[in-house]
Amino acid sequence: MPHHPTPAEHTAVDVLVIGGGNAALCAALMAREAGASVLLLESAPRAWRGGNSAHTRNLRCMHDAPQDVLVDAYPEEEFWQDLLKVTGGLTNEHLARLVIRESSTCRPWMRRHGVHFQPALAGTLHVARTNAFFMGGGKALVNAYYRSAEQLGVQIRYEAPVERIEMEGRRFIAAHLANGERIAARSCVLAAGGFESNREWLREAWGQNERGEWPADNFLIRGTAYNKGVLLRHLLDDHGADRIGDPTQAHMVAIDARAPLYDGGICTRIDCVSLGVVVNRNGERFYDEGEDFWPKRYAIWGRLVAQQPGQIGYSIIDSKAIGRFMPPVFPGVKADTLPELAQKLDLPLDTFMRTLTDYNAACRVGQFDHTTLDDCHTKGVAPAKTHWARPIDTGPFYGYALKPGVTFTYLGLHTDDTAAVRFNNQPSPNLFVAGEMMAGNVLGKGYTAGVGMSIGTAFGRIAGTQAARAASVSKKALPPDGIASIAINSGANNANA
Repeated sequence: MPHHPTPAEHTAVDVLVIGGGNAALCAALMAREAGASVLLLESAPRAWRGGNSAHTRNLRCMHDAPQDVLVDAYPEEEFWQDLLKVTGGLTNEHLARLVIRESSTCRPWMRRHGVHFQPALAGTLHVARTNAFFMGGGKALVNAYYRSAEQLGVQIRYEAPVERIEMEGRRFIAAHLANGERIAARSCVLAAGGFESNREWLREAWGQNERGEWPADNFLIRGTAYNKGVLLRHLLDDHGADRIGDPTQAHMVAIDARAPLYDGGICTRIDCVSLGVVVNRNGERFYDEGEDFWPKRYAIWGRLVAQQPGQIGYSIIDSKAIGRFMPPVFPGVKADTLPELAQKLDLPLDTFMRTLTDYNAACRVGQFDHTTLDDCHTKGVAPAKTHWARPIDTGPFYGYALKPGVTFTYLGLHTDDTAAVRFNNQPSPNLFVAGEMMAGNVLGKGYTAGVGMSIGTAFGRIAGTQAARAASVSKKALPPDGIASIAINSGANNANA
C-alpha cells in the first residue's frame, strides 16, 4: 500500500497536477511512471471527481486495420480530413496529427491502467469504425485511473481548488489554494478545464444580441459545475500567457430543454435531428438538418440554437423516425396531428404549418438509408435538407424542445508539441497544459464525436512525461538540501484521509 503523509508531515513533490479529469489523470500517471513524485489537486469533492470526463463514452481512434472493438480501418488521413471539415480549417495541423497518431497507440496503456473497452451499442453504430467505447462509460474510466494512480503512489486531494499560481518569468514556482495554502513543485501540469460553468464569463463572451437577449443566460451545462476557468483567466490576464481560440466557440450540443443546469451528460442529447426538421420558436426552419452524419455534425446544433430567438428550437419527427435513433431519457411531446403538435409546443400555428407544408412538398425521396449520405433531399425550399429528407406526414408526431448545452469551451492556452505553456511565443521550462485548457489548438470550432478524449489523452500523456523530465532536470540543478521551498502540507484532504 502506498504511504500517505499525515497532516503534520511534509513531502517534496516533483510534479503538481491541477485538475481531476482524463487529461489530468493521464498526466499524473505518466509522470509517476517516469519516476516523479506526483500530487494531483481536484477542486470537486470525491463523489464528483473527474470533471466532464465522467460523462464521456468513447475515444476516437486512428487504426489501419480492425482492432478488437474497432471494425474495418480508420487511417490517419481520413481522421485528419474529418477534423479539417468540422473545424473549417481552424486547427493546427501539426498538433492535430500528433493527437491522431497518439490515438492509435494509447489503448494498450489505458488497459494497463484498468480501462476496458466494449463494442459499439445499437444506436451508436455510426461510430463503430472510428470510436472505441469505454465499458461502463467515462465514470468507469475515471475510477480506473484514480485506482491506478493511488496504487502507484500519486497523492490525491479533493476539494482543493487553486486560485492562482506563482511564477518567475516563464517558470512555475507554486500554486496557491483557496484555503490560503501554498504548494510549490518542480513542475506543474494545468488540466483544470474550460470556463463553461462560469456564467459571468459566458455572458461576457457572448454579450447581448440584436434582440436585447443575453444568450448565455439560457445555456445549460452538460458537464461539471466546477469548470469555472479560474486558472485559465489568471494565466491569460495576470501572467500574459499566449491565448488560442474564440471564447464563444465551444463543444455545444442541442440538448433536451428539460435537462438539469449541470451534469446532465450524454443522456440529455436529442439524436433525431437528422430524421426530421428543426424549427425555432417562430415555427421556421433555420439550417440543413441532413448536412452530414450525426456524429460529425451534432455539436454544431447547440450554437445554431443559441443564435435563435430565446435560444430554443424544436426537433419535429413523425412515426417513420421511431426506432432509428437513440431514444432520449424523457419522451417527446406526442400528438396525432401536426396542428395539435404546434399547439402543445406553443408554436405559431400558421407559420409552423406553412413550414411543414413547404418542406413536405419539397422532399424528393429516393432510396432512404440513414447509414449513408443518401439521395433523399429537398428542392425549392430554403434552407435545403440535403440527405434523409422524407415528408413528415405519418402520425403520431413528436416534438422535442432544444436548448444549447455547453460541454466545454475552446478558448485556451497556446501550446506546442511539448505541451508547454507559451509566453510571448516562448515555452515555459516547467509549466505544461492538457485537456480543455488547450483543446482550442486543435479545435478552433466544430467537433466530431470522441475527439475531446483523444486530445485529452494525447496531451495529458505528453504533459506528464514532459513535467517529469523538467522535474528531473530541476533535481540535478538543485540538490535535495536546497529545496526547502518545495515542501507541501498534504492536509486532511488527502485521498485516504
